[in-house]
Amino acid sequence: MAADHSQADTTYPQAMRLADTPALDSAAIFHMAAEGFEAGRGIVLEERDDISFEDSPAPRRLAPYATALGAVAYRDGEDAGSGRLVLLYDPDGQEGWTGVFRLVAYVRADVEEEMAADSLLGEVGWSWLIDALELRAPGYTAASGTVTRVITEGFGAKSSEPLATGFELRASWSPPEDTDLGVNVAAWCDLLASAAGLPAQPPGTKALHSRSQRRPR
Repeated sequence: MAADHSQADTTYPQAMRLADTPALDSAAIFHMAAEGFEAGRGIVLEERDDISFEDSPAPRRLAPYATALGAVAYRDGEDAGSGRLVLLYDPDGQEGWTGVFRLVAYVRADVEEEMAADSLLGEVGWSWLIDALELRAPGYTAASGTVTRVITEGFGAKSSEPLATGFELRASWSPPEDTDLGVNVAAWCDLLASAAGLPAQPPGTKALHSRSQRRPR
């Protein structure tokens, strides 16, 4: 049975606490953080088989240290959505951060035309992220982001192409420093699953709030 990663169980044995590592240099601290971040793959793969991970290049200019993950969500064997999660580390912090780490997330998914036109999509999409963070990484701070409803039309030589509608969410938040950073990966994948129309919670995990399972009509 899948492990229960409920709110009461978000402190992992190898959780990195900066207060416990004052003697480490910045590179060593980031190495520890990156290991915890990468361990998030295991959390997700233990729970579900409809999300796979792929390597993603880390941005070079956002912070002195960075690493990234890519993921693809599958529904009935077809690509239903994808995303990217970046872990940033700046020993001096940055404006808008509430610590020395920052998570930057991107998620996209195809949605029905009616759903893309619904004015509630932004609110509901943002709630998918917030509910996932509250479940997986309580203690996160300074979340901010945007939700975009995408409508793509073809013209000229491409006028015969069907209308394409989609959902995109870009967000960032500062993670709690008393838990393994892998829980943020799990929260991001919960968001991806919701956007892609996959089950909001796999067996063995705590159900998200009902509003996170609501898709606009």
